[in-house]
Amino acid sequence: MFLWALIVAINFDIIYKTTQNMSKKIEPGTWKMTTLPAEGVELAKGVVAGRQEVCSCVNFIVCPPFTHLALVAEALKGSDIALGAQNCAAEAKGAYTGEVAASMIAALGCKYVILGHSERRQYYGETSETLNRKMEQAYANHLTPIYCVGENLAEREAGKHFDVVKAQIEEVVYNLTEEQFKHLVIAYEPVWAIGTGKTATADQAQEIHAYIRQVLAAKFGAAAAECPILYGGSCKPSNAAEIFAKEDVDGGLIGGAALKAEDFLAIGKGFAK
Repeated sequence: MFLWALIVAINFDIIYKTTQNMSKKIEPGTWKMTTLPAEGVELAKGVVAGRQEVCSCVNFIVCPPFTHLALVAEALKGSDIALGAQNCAAEAKGAYTGEVAASMIAALGCKYVILGHSERRQYYGETSETLNRKMEQAYANHLTPIYCVGENLAEREAGKHFDVVKAQIEEVVYNLTEEQFKHLVIAYEPVWAIGTGKTATADQAQEIHAYIRQVLAAKFGAAAAECPILYGGSCKPSNAAEIFAKEDVDGGLIGGAALKAEDFLAIGKGFAK
């Protein structure tokens, strides 16, 4: 029994390390609270079917609702498309009705978890204190966090966007160890551009991404250059190539466009080979 547990632990650690050391062409798609399980399976199958049309250098991740994870994991088998969750609990286990632990999503095959999404911050009052605990749970279960930062419209118009993003990084990411930082993805969300049809220009995206990398470098030094920073503001097939061409934009966290397999895949074609 002990030997079996040891083998499982070793294999899990190998999978974690090998799957997370990826190139910086990353495209997670969050389905948010949409689709029924059967619809999610069909969407996942559509992404798998068209995967070969996109450069193998692009790392696709699908993040369906909790209710779909096991079914979507099955649909993704045999492909190189990774599975992620949209959130996890701040506690390991216990009497927390309605919560889903990081260990549970990891057991279903998830390799990633989105944390700190603007909608979680806005609608559910997630704070840096809560997110620090969620990050701890993610790493304890060999999940790579996709940590979201970004400003709302009022903060952008007041010229506070740099301060807001800096605080979100310092209050959470600065608490990571150097080893944990190697397994982190940052997603910048211009909150004012999510679901509104507005989009930051490619130059605006580059400006804030470069600043984020600068803030990361102040704590983690040269390792900041290797941290993927994704753009998460209404990215679509028509603007992906221009945004992804920027030096500090390493991919996109996709929302609405991830709900159509052809659009999700078309965005992946926006990466230079």
